[in-house]
Amino acid sequence: MLIADHETTSDKSPVLSAADRSISIFGSTGSIGTSTLDLIERARSGNGRDHDVYPIEVLTAQSRVKELVEQARKYRPSVAVIADESLYAELKDGLAGTDVEAACGRQALKEAACRPSQWTMAGIVGAAGLEPTLNAVRRGGVVGLANKECLVCAGDLFMAAVEAHDATLLPVDSEHNAIYQVFDQVNPKSVESLILTASGGPFRTWSTDEMQPVTPEQAVAHPNWSMGAKISVDSATMMNKGLELIEAAHLFPVSEDQIEIIVHPQSVVHSMVRYRDGSVLAQMGTPDMRIPIAYALAWPDRIETPADRLDFENLDQLTFETPDTIRFPALRLARECLQAGGGAATVMNAANEVAVGHFLNKNIGFLDIVRIVERTVEVMQTEWEETPLSEIENIIDLDLKARGEANGISSQFKQK
Repeated sequence: MLIADHETTSDKSPVLSAADRSISIFGSTGSIGTSTLDLIERARSGNGRDHDVYPIEVLTAQSRVKELVEQARKYRPSVAVIADESLYAELKDGLAGTDVEAACGRQALKEAACRPSQWTMAGIVGAAGLEPTLNAVRRGGVVGLANKECLVCAGDLFMAAVEAHDATLLPVDSEHNAIYQVFDQVNPKSVESLILTASGGPFRTWSTDEMQPVTPEQAVAHPNWSMGAKISVDSATMMNKGLELIEAAHLFPVSEDQIEIIVHPQSVVHSMVRYRDGSVLAQMGTPDMRIPIAYALAWPDRIETPADRLDFENLDQLTFETPDTIRFPALRLARECLQAGGGAATVMNAANEVAVGHFLNKNIGFLDIVRIVERTVEVMQTEWEETPLSEIENIIDLDLKARGEANGISSQFKQK
C-alpha cells in the first residue's frame, strides 16, 4: 500500500517509534544517502543517545569504498556492501577490527535488502537499484523511495509487490513527496489532477542553438538543488521530469492525462494537487532534500531539520511557465512512452542512463542525449512491445538489451 495504517505495520504488530526503527541505506555515499545519515546524526545528538537511535543495519555504495569504510566505522551497521567487486579487499581491510561484515557484488546487495530492518532508503541511482529495492518491498516494512527508476522500469510489477507484501512506500523525490503530503488518500476520486513542478534546469531560457555546445560542467550546475551528476544532467534535459511523470502515474491513483507539468523556476512550490471543487493544495519549502527525506524517515511523525525556513516576507515572486517540449523533447518522449505502455519506459530509461554516461565522458553532445534515447526506443519497439514484464528477469534482460542498443547508437554520435 502507498499509505499504511498509522497504528499498525504490515504484520499488524504495533508500530515502532520512528527513532527505534532499524535502518538500511542503499546508496549511502550518494547525496540522498549522506543527507539521510546527516539527519540520523542530528536526531541522535538531539536525543542525547547514540547507536540506539535509528540503528543502522545496512550501508551500501557502488564504488566510493573509502567513504563507505568511514561511514561503516562511524555508524556500525551489521553489513557494508560495495557493489564493485574489485573493491572488496579494500572494504574488508578498512573494516578490520570492527564487527561490521563486508560484502560485495550484485547478489550481496539483493541479500542485504532481505535483512531485518524496519525502514529502507532506496537511494541507488538508476536501474541498478531495482532488485534490492524490490527485495526490500517483498520483506514488508517501510521503504523510502528515492530511486524513481524502479517505477519507470517496472512500475506494475513493483506496485503489485507493494500491495501483495503490505509494504509501505514513501516517495522521497521532492515532487512526489509533496503530492503525498497533500493528496486525499481517503477520497482519491476528489482529485482532479496532479501538478508536478519543474525548475526548468540551468538551460530553461536557452535556445536549442545555445544548448548545442553545452559541457558536462555546465549541465551539472543546477541553479537550485544540490544533486549527483546523473540526476543533474537529467534535470538539464528535463528527462528527470519525464521520469517523474511516469513515477507519479504508478504511485498515485490517477490516469496519465491527470498529470500536469509546470515550470516553476524558484523551486518553492514542490508540487500541487488540484481538486474537483477548484481547490489547489501545494506543499512548499526551501529546496533542500533533507525535508522530504526527514518526512519519510520520521513518518508518520515529523522531526526537525536544519533546512532553511521559507521566508515569505523576502520572497520576491513565484512564477510558473508552460514547459517547452520543442526545446526539451524528453518531456514529450516520456509521456509517449507512458501512453505506449509495455516496456517502452524501461527501454527509455536504460538508453538515457547510457547516453548521459557518454555525455558526462564527453563522447557525445548535450542535445544528442535525447536523440539517442528516442532512436533506441524506436529501434526496439517490437522488443518492448512483446516482452512480458511480469518477471524481474525479463525486465533486467530488456534493460540490458536496450543498453547495448543505446551504446551502438551512441557510437554514431561520437564527438570529433
